[in-house]
Amino acid sequence: MAKTSVMLVDDHPLFRQGLRRVIETEDDLEVIIEVADGEEALRLARQLTPDVVLMDINLPHMNGLQVTRELKQTAPEVAVIVLTSYHDDEQIFHSIRAGAAAYFPKDVTPRRLIEAIRQVAKGNYVIDDEVLDKPEVANWLLQQFDQVAYVDGLPNEMFAPLSPREMEILQHIARGQSNKEVAYELGISRQTVKNHMTSILRKLAVNDRTQAALYAVRRGWIRLYDEEE
Repeated sequence: MAKTSVMLVDDHPLFRQGLRRVIETEDDLEVIIEVADGEEALRLARQLTPDVVLMDINLPHMNGLQVTRELKQTAPEVAVIVLTSYHDDEQIFHSIRAGAAAYFPKDVTPRRLIEAIRQVAKGNYVIDDEVLDKPEVANWLLQQFDQVAYVDGLPNEMFAPLSPREMEILQHIARGQSNKEVAYELGISRQTVKNHMTSILRKLAVNDRTQAALYAVRRGWIRLYDEEE
């Protein structure tokens, strides 16, 4: 019987080593590669098409939600399980909407994780320990969205995904750069940066750039620095 191939994406070697040891105690699972960088993870996942990817969110160069969203567009057969330290209901929603098949905090027990790997490899989803098929997870997403669809009678874009450019701009904002400095570094106009910031604030339902940066940093979407800097 062919083994389920698993790709590990996390920039902490010790955590990856622990995952590998847990997975490789199972006869039906095998780790085919370990990756520490978001951009490299996307390239290799497209190339190798593992059955399952265990994906951290807080990664260098491209966060795990971005990797998941882009990977699912070109390799929808690859199942992604998000493993993260940033655990809340909004993060679960963002992960599943990006295309993840399951979401767990990093303190998940080995047995729960192994069972989830087997379930998502079959095409199922695992949310709050409940196994769902595709129509059921679609209904779950609709229910979650309905809970926040309107605030004070107005449409709420809180759960709209940030675009790659918005993530990039937010990364610079989190480092304390002004709109002028961001515009110079990215080679775009100050008005374009301002327009993107307006969109970011609306999507995250926050009042200012500081709150937007904190929201993203706390959830591991952006990093204040990468190791090589």
